[in-house]
Amino acid sequence: MSSPQKTWQRPELLLFLMAFAVPLSFSAWQALLNNFAIERVAFSGKEMGMLQSLREIPGFLAFGVVFLLLIVREQSLAIVSLVLLGLGTALTGFFPSVVGLYLTTVLMSIGFHYYETMQTSLTQQWIPKEKAAETFGRLIAVGSSSAIFTFVLIWAGTNVFKLDYQWLYLVFGGLTIGIGLTAWLLFPQFKQHTAQHKHMVLRKRYWLYYALVFMSGARRQIFMVFAGFLMVEKFGYSVSNIALLFLINASLNVVFARKIGRLIAKFGERNALLLEYAGLIVVFVSYALVETAWVGATLYVLDHLFFALAISLKTYFQKIAAPEDIASTAGVSFTINHIAAVCLPVVFGLIWLSSPALVFFIGALMALISFSLSLLIPRFPEQGRETVLTR
Repeated sequence: MSSPQKTWQRPELLLFLMAFAVPLSFSAWQALLNNFAIERVAFSGKEMGMLQSLREIPGFLAFGVVFLLLIVREQSLAIVSLVLLGLGTALTGFFPSVVGLYLTTVLMSIGFHYYETMQTSLTQQWIPKEKAAETFGRLIAVGSSSAIFTFVLIWAGTNVFKLDYQWLYLVFGGLTIGIGLTAWLLFPQFKQHTAQHKHMVLRKRYWLYYALVFMSGARRQIFMVFAGFLMVEKFGYSVSNIALLFLINASLNVVFARKIGRLIAKFGERNALLLEYAGLIVVFVSYALVETAWVGATLYVLDHLFFALAISLKTYFQKIAAPEDIASTAGVSFTINHIAAVCLPVVFGLIWLSSPALVFFIGALMALISFSLSLLIPRFPEQGRETVLTR
C-alpha cells in the first residue's frame, strides 16, 4: 500500500520546482553563449546561425513526444528531459570547438524542448482554465527568479572568482541535474484527469492556433539569436554586460509576469496578442536603426518583456481544445513553432553578413502578419468558436 501523499506533494509545486531548475542551465547557456562562441570558438554570424538552427531541430521533432508517451508517463518524461538539459549544459565548456559546441547544444536542446513540451501539456491538464493564465505567469516569475540567481552567480564567477567557461557551465548544468533527480525522488506520480491521445493530432478547427504558433517561432529567433548577437558584435558587450541585461529582464518578469497573466485573464487573449505584436513592430524597426548601445539595451529589455504576453497563445488553446488533445497538440505545436526556427537562423545568418538591419526589418514584417492573424481570435474563444470566422 502506498504511503499517504504529503500536503506539499502537489502538482503545482512540482511545476514550480522544475520551472526553477530550467533557467539554471538554459539561462547560463544563453548568457555565456555569444561570448564563449566568439572568444573560444571564433564564431561568425554564419556559424551562429547554423548553431541556432541545430538547437531548434529537437523542437522541430517535438511531435515525437507522442510516441514516447507510449512507454513513459508525461511527468517522468519531463524530469528525464530536465536531466538531459543539465547534462548538455554541463558538458559545453569541455568541448570548445565548432563541432563540440554543435553537439553539446543539440543534447542540451533535446532536454530543453521536450521539457517545455511536457510543462505546457501538464500545466494545461493540471490547472483549471480560470487559473491557467495566472499560473503560467507564476511559472515565468519562478523561472525568472532562478534566472536572477543564475546571472548573479555568473557575474560573481566571471568578475570576482575569474572562473573559466568550463566551470561555469559545469556548475549550472550540475544544479539542474540535481534538482531533476530530487523531483524524481520526492514527488509521486500524479493522476491525469483525461486520458491523452497517443498519436499525432492535427485538427482543422485549430488552424489559427497553428498559424500563430508558427509565426511565434519566427519571432522568437529574432530575439534569441540576433538581438543578443547585435549587443556583442555591434556594441561590444562583455559577459557581465549581457548577464546584467538578462538580470534586468528576469527582474521585470518576477515583478510583472503574474500580473500580466491576470490581465490576460481579464482582457482576453486577443487584446494581449495585438498589444504584443504592435509593440514588436516598433521594437524590430528600432533594432534595425539603432546606433547607440544604451538604446539597443533598452530595446532588448522591451523585446523580452513582450514574451510574457505569449501566455495568451497557451490559454487560447486550452479554451478551444478537447481535453484529450492537449498532450499530442503540445508536441505538434512545438514542431510547428520550430519549422521557422530551424530554417530562419541559417538564412538570416547569411543575410546578417551583408545587412544586419534587413534581418530586423523582416522581423517587423513577420510581427505585422502575426498582428493580422490575432484579429481573428474571438473575444471569448471556446470549443466550437475557435475563430471569428467560425459559423
